[in-house]
Amino acid sequence: MPFRFLEGTRVLDLSQYAPGPYASLILADLGADVIRIEPPGGEPMRKIGPLDRDGVSAWYKVINRGKSYVELDLKSERGKADLDSLIARADVFLESYRPGVLERLGFADERLAALNPRLVRCSLSGWGATGPYRLKGGHDINYMALFGALALSGSAERPYAAYPMVGDYSSGMHAALAILGALIGRDRPGGTGKGCQIDCSIAESPLPWSQWALTALTRLGHEVERGKAFLTGGAAFYQIYRTREGRFVSLGALEEKFWRNFCEAVGRPDWTPRQWETMPQTALIAEVTALFETKTLGEWDAALGTVDCCFEPVHELAEMVKHEQTAARGFVKRHEGRDPFIEVLFPARIDGAVEPARTVITRRKADEIITAWDGGTRD
Repeated sequence: MPFRFLEGTRVLDLSQYAPGPYASLILADLGADVIRIEPPGGEPMRKIGPLDRDGVSAWYKVINRGKSYVELDLKSERGKADLDSLIARADVFLESYRPGVLERLGFADERLAALNPRLVRCSLSGWGATGPYRLKGGHDINYMALFGALALSGSAERPYAAYPMVGDYSSGMHAALAILGALIGRDRPGGTGKGCQIDCSIAESPLPWSQWALTALTRLGHEVERGKAFLTGGAAFYQIYRTREGRFVSLGALEEKFWRNFCEAVGRPDWTPRQWETMPQTALIAEVTALFETKTLGEWDAALGTVDCCFEPVHELAEMVKHEQTAARGFVKRHEGRDPFIEVLFPARIDGAVEPARTVITRRKADEIITAWDGGTRD
């Protein structure tokens, strides 16, 4: 049983791949009844990634746990009629088509609003519903490239693509947040009682996280550049270092007390006053690099793991799953069986409790859902 904040909220999710399904996963975790609307045979994500014994992708199953799905042919009259009936009873309509596709299928926003004036409609597309890129294809690496985030990520020599996909998952978060705000605005005392249309793009979702770097453009001498600023690889105190056997450790000794504690712990108090040398701190980084290469990751963890200096080994995923902090928090769950998988539950404790493990995605029929919704009550 998920958290119950959105119990009674009905969500139709027509999205595919990661961004939209992640948004609806958040809503399902919070208690919403999420019904995925998929084409006959299912969405393409079912065949991407490791396939279970039933031929369906484990990745698809993980991001769609806690939901149900209905297969509808939206090019047929029956499929259109079934979707009409579901729309009339829903609270949220989430889709990720390119702009114009829904209109061609007969579900323009004006018609959605006419079918259900209370419906919150969210379009989550690559570049947004307006602008010269609105119909252009793209993926996370392209979205990150246009809006500057990719230029800031990586080494001084070249940008690196981020994984997990920052644009994809941040857009899912922003879409879910906008939907929640629209639902509150609709139903609060003095609210409109009506839904609204939300235009959310994957490309722009990481953009608010660049506001510090954007503001720095207006201040001479404070520009943020890859490999040169103190948060982008230009500082010795905020850096990733290689150990003797080729593993890596992270050092985030941003505050002076943390840097001082680090310098004293490694026997180099002479480094303490050099924390804010001109960046990029090529010479100091080289000295600290040489030091870290003298010991293994395990030896450094033993030496610095209990020192208050913001040090942490770079853990591989398999190590993270077994880590004591991961176990103590309880968000990462491994499921055994014929088709084992690992899911990450909603990463917040509510009144001390962690969300229970989600249920598997189940197939339902439109008539069954309509009947259930007609017999149900709304909060």
